[in-house]
Amino acid sequence: MADPASLQDVREILASARTIAVIGAHPTTWRPAFYVPDYLYGKGYRILPCHPRFADKGTELWGESVRASVADLGEPVDIVDVFRASGNVPEHLDEILAMDPRPKVVWLQLGIENHEVATALRAEGITVVQDRCTLADHRALGLGPVA
Repeated sequence: MADPASLQDVREILASARTIAVIGAHPTTWRPAFYVPDYLYGKGYRILPCHPRFADKGTELWGESVRASVADLGEPVDIVDVFRASGNVPEHLDEILAMDPRPKVVWLQLGIENHEVATALRAEGITVVQDRCTLADHRALGLGPVA
């Protein structure tokens, strides 16, 4: 798929995804890096939390142990959902590209854009969504639970 140009493209991404890795996942319930993936988990997506600060503490979120990096997952992921400030996104480029297999989509949450990283990911055949919220789009599109 070319980079999403329409809500229909976003619909296809969310409707076909089953597993979402979350960079910056956080256990504090009022933070977007918790309540957005928590909403998606409630809709049936498998959420794989990644945050180096919580991996060493044995933290579990959404029934999964928090990993230090998406590069540590070693399993297929449909979407890598990024909850990091725009300026911190380049820190994650190498770990995303080290994923085996690589994700289909990297989604930078609402307010997050990094055109250099997006260009590098696209050059590797990865679809990039920037400055959009998975929760808001899922609701707006009226998507139900995943099968």
